[in-house]
Amino acid sequence: MRIEELIIDGFKSYATRTSITGWDPEFNAITGLNGSGKSNILDAICFVLGITNWSQVRASSIQDLIYKRGQAGVTKASVTVVFNNQDREQSPVGFESSKQITITRQILIGGRSKYLVNGHTAQQQVVQTLFQSVQLNINNPHFLIMQGKITKVLNMKPPEILSMIEEAAGTRMFEERKEKALKTIAKKEKKVAEITQLLAEEIVPKLDKLRAEKRAYLEFQKTQTEIERLSRIVVSFDYSRYEKGYSKLKLDLEAKIDQREQKTAVIQQLESAISKITQHIETLAENRVREMTQGGKYQTLDTSVKDLSKEIVKVRTQRDLKGKEVEEEERNRTSLQATHQETEKALQEKKTQLQRFQVTYNELKREHDEQQEQVRMNEELIQTLSTGLAAEEGHENGYMEQLQRVKASAAQATSFVDQSKLKLKHLESELVEKRKQAAMAQKNSKDIAAGLLAAKQQVKQLEDALRKQSFDPEKERALQTEKARQSDAIVKLSEQIEQISRKLSGLDFQYSNPTPNFDRSSVKGLVAELFTVLPEYTEAATALEICAGGRLYNVVVDNEVVGSQLLQNGRLRKRVTIIPLNKITAFRAQAQKIATAQKLAPGKVNLALALIGYEDHLETAMAYIFGNTLICADAESAKKVTFHQDVRIKSVTLEGDVYDPSGTLQGGSRPTGGGILVSLQEMHVLKNKLAEHRQNLQQVDQRLSSLTQEGRAYAELEQRLELKTHELRLCEQQVSASEHVQLVDLVDKLEKEIEALKTGIEEGNHKKTEAIKRCQEIEKEMKDFKKNKDGKLQELTQKLVKFKSELGKNAPRVKAMQRENQTLELELEHLEKDIRTANQELSDCESLITNHKTQCDKLQAQLMALEALFEKAQVEFEKEKAQLTAYDEELKELEALLKQKSKTVAESQLEIQNLVHETDRLSKETQSLMRAMEDLEASHEWIQDQKHLFGQMNGPYDFTSQNPSESRKKLKQLDEKHSAMKNKVNPKVMSMLENQEKRETSLKQMLATVQRDKTKIEDTIASLDDYKNEALEKTYSKVNGDFGAIFGDLLPGNNAKLQPLEGQGVTGGLEVKVCLGGVWKASLTELSGGQRSLIALSLILSLLQFKPAPMYILDEVDAALDLSHTQNIGQLLRTRFKGSQFIVVSLKEGMFNNANVLFRARFRDGISIVDRNAQNQSRNAKSQVGSTAGRREEGEKENNASSANVSSDNGAGSMEQKMAKRIKV
Repeated sequence: MRIEELIIDGFKSYATRTSITGWDPEFNAITGLNGSGKSNILDAICFVLGITNWSQVRASSIQDLIYKRGQAGVTKASVTVVFNNQDREQSPVGFESSKQITITRQILIGGRSKYLVNGHTAQQQVVQTLFQSVQLNINNPHFLIMQGKITKVLNMKPPEILSMIEEAAGTRMFEERKEKALKTIAKKEKKVAEITQLLAEEIVPKLDKLRAEKRAYLEFQKTQTEIERLSRIVVSFDYSRYEKGYSKLKLDLEAKIDQREQKTAVIQQLESAISKITQHIETLAENRVREMTQGGKYQTLDTSVKDLSKEIVKVRTQRDLKGKEVEEEERNRTSLQATHQETEKALQEKKTQLQRFQVTYNELKREHDEQQEQVRMNEELIQTLSTGLAAEEGHENGYMEQLQRVKASAAQATSFVDQSKLKLKHLESELVEKRKQAAMAQKNSKDIAAGLLAAKQQVKQLEDALRKQSFDPEKERALQTEKARQSDAIVKLSEQIEQISRKLSGLDFQYSNPTPNFDRSSVKGLVAELFTVLPEYTEAATALEICAGGRLYNVVVDNEVVGSQLLQNGRLRKRVTIIPLNKITAFRAQAQKIATAQKLAPGKVNLALALIGYEDHLETAMAYIFGNTLICADAESAKKVTFHQDVRIKSVTLEGDVYDPSGTLQGGSRPTGGGILVSLQEMHVLKNKLAEHRQNLQQVDQRLSSLTQEGRAYAELEQRLELKTHELRLCEQQVSASEHVQLVDLVDKLEKEIEALKTGIEEGNHKKTEAIKRCQEIEKEMKDFKKNKDGKLQELTQKLVKFKSELGKNAPRVKAMQRENQTLELELEHLEKDIRTANQELSDCESLITNHKTQCDKLQAQLMALEALFEKAQVEFEKEKAQLTAYDEELKELEALLKQKSKTVAESQLEIQNLVHETDRLSKETQSLMRAMEDLEASHEWIQDQKHLFGQMNGPYDFTSQNPSESRKKLKQLDEKHSAMKNKVNPKVMSMLENQEKRETSLKQMLATVQRDKTKIEDTIASLDDYKNEALEKTYSKVNGDFGAIFGDLLPGNNAKLQPLEGQGVTGGLEVKVCLGGVWKASLTELSGGQRSLIALSLILSLLQFKPAPMYILDEVDAALDLSHTQNIGQLLRTRFKGSQFIVVSLKEGMFNNANVLFRARFRDGISIVDRNAQNQSRNAKSQVGSTAGRREEGEKENNASSANVSSDNGAGSMEQKMAKRIKV
């Protein structure tokens, strides 16, 4: 691959488009004066090759590459290189079918850059890869020898020369890889140390601790097993004891029931005899009564006596009660009178005290105020007289101020008297007028009545119009109330949701769109938010939370692609576990096992998946989490189901205890705050309520808005009605309050005002007289002050001190008396209130006493009348009673017999009652034992299967070999031990130990892996060193031979070589040795500058020949050589480097005369142009290479001269005509 054409437009000194063609496939030279732009051609080629170090092209920034930094109207720079790609062996990868490859690089002001490959936009990395595939790596350019590299090679040390050999051999990258490998080994060793430290300091101590906890846990389980065994022995013994007691009590109960039946038969016989005796007694009694009630007299007397006796007792009791009430009320009255007298006395004393005190206090207060005023006036007077300035701004000085005040007071009194006289005159005339108006008041009442009637009619009309309105204000008020209620509910629900959200802050899952147009519906969310607990199973929320565990926080997505995008570009704030629905494998427990579990514990077992609600497309994820766990109502059901051989599925109780078929148990305290699922459930309910209230609020707003227009009309009518109603009330008030009465009141008021004005006039005249008197005193003092100023000031100062002293003494006393005055007024107020209360209570008490005495007198008279009637009835009754004695004796005998029989019956009934109590007791004890047995059977299901073994010799429930009492004591001890161990035992120790052991195993495996990797890396380094040394030896041999040959060609008869340092191999460094005239020089310092340059150039060319590139660029490498040496270099390039294209910049003819094509750069009108000479055909054939900014599309002329095409175009404007030329070479 070689250059065929180079097009430069706006790059450095090439302001206009310049096309350079006719490149020789082997040797091209570029020459020109300094500053003509010859090196800019090489810079343009390096620019296309992708150079990034701008200093190599003599620029500080990318903007320096644009013509005059874009300040001459050129805003971009573009370079295009057309490569010949006919040699398929040297073709870049992927471009084997292209005969030509056109690569363009363009930059704009501001730094934007782009590449075009064969007319298509390409990335910079693609272009660099293209060039690197043909040995044109611009970032490590062995094909590019710029100015100064010869000098750099001359100054190289042996290690640096060795690095050039390594670069040519391609082993330099092995050194880099070796360094990386050594760094990796260091990291591995650090990792080994970290793992070893982690094992020693954390894992092993934790394992020791967990193993100790495991031993304690196993001891805890052993204790549990022993408790279970002893509990069975104690329970079986209690059951056997209850069973035996039940049998014995049952026999006793049957015997007692037989006895009761026998006693019942005896009682029946006695009751029969009693019945006969009773009948005989009744017969005698009838006869007796018949005798007693001849004519009904005895019965009447008996009834009368009894009734009178009862009535006497009743009336006497009522009289006594009333008498006690009278006595009680009289005592109360006496107490109230005494209290009232004391209170009145205290009130009078307090009033007298207050009056005396107020006289003293008012006098003291008046004196205190006068003293304060006197002190203030004296202070102002002294200040004014002393300084000549008023104490207050705007006031006169000293006595003048006081004089003005007194005169003002006199003027004010005079003005007040004059105004009062005028007002008095006015009021007297008004009084006469009002008296006349009062006489005519009745005539005006007719007009007021007419106004009242009109107002009533207007109010009625407005009320009728208001009733016709369809608007209902009550409805609007109800809607407003409903709106406020809904708004309050929304606020409260929002606050509750916010509180629950803060509790559930761990469920906050946020992410950014990992790709543009990302479908967020493909991320379903956290597991905890994707299902709900069915309402009938809310009590299972804790169990479901324990069942899901950490998977509640897993994120469900549609597929693994979405999950990968989230993890890589989703900007997740925390680590999460992704569940892709298309990859997750769900395991659901077999229906047969679930059925078996439900049979073992009917109504107490359900599959966890059956207790939740979720969307159908989430079934796989839900089955993955909840499909293989059973939720049990209690621990007994969980144990029965989990460890049953036909089930063996992990179970979780409603309390959150976990039973695993492997034998592990987990439990402890329940989650605080009700658990995550309960809170989520509560938040879902609150959100539903919130949505409902918001919908209701929206409906209320709509209804209110529909009522707005009607409401405005209604409000306007209502307002008018209120105004007219107010007018009506005013009219009614005028009518109800007669005008005549009002005028009479007004006359009375005017008379009182006239009296008050007369009193005020008298007081005003008195104040005026006092003010005039005070004016005279002040004028006298002013005259005294003028006569004796100092004496007067001293007198005033002494008075001020005296007044202040008296004021200071009186101030605390005034404050104390003020507080005391307030206290006395409060006490007086309380006493007056107590007097009013006592008067009311006395009045009530007197009323009660009078009432009670009246009732008591009436009862006493009634009682005396009843006692007289009772005595008369009693005498008559005794007479009748004596006649019935005969019947009484026989009746006594029969009653004695009846009593005996009844006693026997009563005794028998008592015995039966005892028997009933005894049977009830036995029945209760029997039922108690039965319930105890049933409770034991219910709580211990194994009793039904094994109760036939209870008490059997040599059996598991042999009570002789296993003493139940000892077992009970031991069980109690074990229970205490179990309780003590329960809080100390770690129920999760087995899983924790397993996790730690797995972690230990993993770390040890990691340690072994790291050590194996370290060994492999060390082996690889050793093999790479061997390969490197072998390749380096081959390269050294080849380059050393070419180095000597090339140096011999450049300086015939002489030789040069690369030699390892003394006592070291090639890898220790290489130094250059030169043989001139058959003598090997000890140091290069013995050589001339030109010879040293030839040595450096020979070394560079030998390295280039070792690893040929399709193109070489040399920039003034012959600068330090004379013409003969330059001629030799030119010939060497033509003869030794066949198959590579050389582009050499040189100022010496010895170099460029050997080139097949020579380009001459010239600088004209501020722009670089290029001429081409094809030296191998015609040395004198020249063509001018120019540049132009425009192209003429019509009338273009082509001339062929030495394979050069020249075209020109005339444009508008003098400057554009000069620039508008384009020449293709």
